Amino acid sequence: MLDFLWEEHIDKGIIEGIMEFRQKYGQAEACSQRAPRYVYYGKEVWEQASQALLCGKNLLLAGAKATGKNMLAENLAEVCGRPSWNVSFHINMDASYMIGTDTFREGQVVFRPGPVYESAAQGGFCILDEINMARNEALAVLHSVLDFRRVINVPGYSRISVHEAARFIATMNYGYAGTRDLNEALTSRFMVIHMPEISQDNLEKLLKREFPSMKNSYIQQFAGLFQDIEKKCKNGELTSRVLDLRGLLDALSLMEKGLSPLAALDMGITNKTFDAYEQSLIQDVIASRISRKTTAGSIFAG
Repeated sequence: MLDFLWEEHIDKGIIEGIMEFRQKYGQAEACSQRAPRYVYYGKEVWEQASQALLCGKNLLLAGAKATGKNMLAENLAEVCGRPSWNVSFHINMDASYMIGTDTFREGQVVFRPGPVYESAAQGGFCILDEINMARNEALAVLHSVLDFRRVINVPGYSRISVHEAARFIATMNYGYAGTRDLNEALTSRFMVIHMPEISQDNLEKLLKREFPSMKNSYIQQFAGLFQDIEKKCKNGELTSRVLDLRGLLDALSLMEKGLSPLAALDMGITNKTFDAYEQSLIQDVIASRISRKTTAGSIFAG
């Protein structure tokens, strides 16, 4: 991904810092790294996030839906050459899931490490997804991991120090059901980036990268369609259910395979709401950009 950073004109000093980080720590042998499905576009955010990680800080990426929080987190792990572990938080999350728990193996009770423990031990990047879904008491176990102590205490087992290369990247949405404010003690252990909405230019770059055979006129139309939906969600005309960048990209993938554009957009966007009236509103927005006569073959060159 270093080539991508050069293409996006990321600060030269930051790229050189990333290269030094990779050279110093290399690729952890214990885990294979899965390449991210998409790349994140946004020069300023890339520079802020990269510099924070190079300085040994933890990151909290806060923002609305479809701002690319998880996309960026996976990109950061990839560009730094580190394996990543993902923790998907929920209301019933407890410390044992994150750190580890006892299990029975070959007639003996042994410790089965959790994703936070694995990241800390092997110098990986741990993505704490939707961290504000969990109860604050469950998150207290992270305090010693994230602050200057950088240790994990496992009751009944030895204490381990967090690997120098390990980083923790948390994400949180605003206004989801079941979410809550993070307490100050935990928030103070992160550098915080408020993720901006994806711009039309950056969305067009993403579409062009993912679908190189798509005609420029349709790249502009589909990027504009997403922007239209985003504006209507902000104005309260539509719910956030239909603001789905993954859904748009998935719909375009189906079109690339030959499915009709309207059917693909219904599957990827319209049907994300189960309210018939809102579905009709979404279809009107789509119709303003994509004609019913448009075929999949007309969208892609060749």
